[in-house]
Amino acid sequence: MLSNLLWSACGINRKTGPFGISGRTAGSASNSQEIDVYVALERGVYKYEPASHSLTQVVAEDLRGMAIGRGQGKAGATAPVRLIYVADTEKFAKAGFQEPGLWDAEVQKSYYFVDTGLIAENVYLFAASQRLAAWFHNCDRVGLAGKLGLTPGQRVLFGQTVGYPGKA
Repeated sequence: MLSNLLWSACGINRKTGPFGISGRTAGSASNSQEIDVYVALERGVYKYEPASHSLTQVVAEDLRGMAIGRGQGKAGATAPVRLIYVADTEKFAKAGFQEPGLWDAEVQKSYYFVDTGLIAENVYLFAASQRLAAWFHNCDRVGLAGKLGLTPGQRVLFGQTVGYPGKA
């Protein structure tokens, strides 16, 4: 189920997509593919690697509690999966088409917010098809950035909880 969820979110669905780069299930600005998906599970946090359709462990600690915003209570506290969306602005430099907006910080922001929304919507659609619950929300951005060891070009954006309905 997790494998299919992640592929639906932003997996590779064709070897050659726009600008000669592999295509994904979710679009991105100039096919920059700047959004990384991290998966917070009880046993740790993993980064989804679309090219190999695999997970790489980043932290061997349960950080699901940080993948929700302060003041949002314990909603979904026992959900098995919390996705963490991270923008990597360095990837704009490798985009298939180097349009001027890729170098403007404000335009980049609009791109990575939209691109995150496309991935999150794919998660919602997959969850609905499997009778799962999904919830897009804020998270502890600063705390997660430190725990995940992100670079200055990476930004934690949002979280998304996926689980079974009625099992908060």
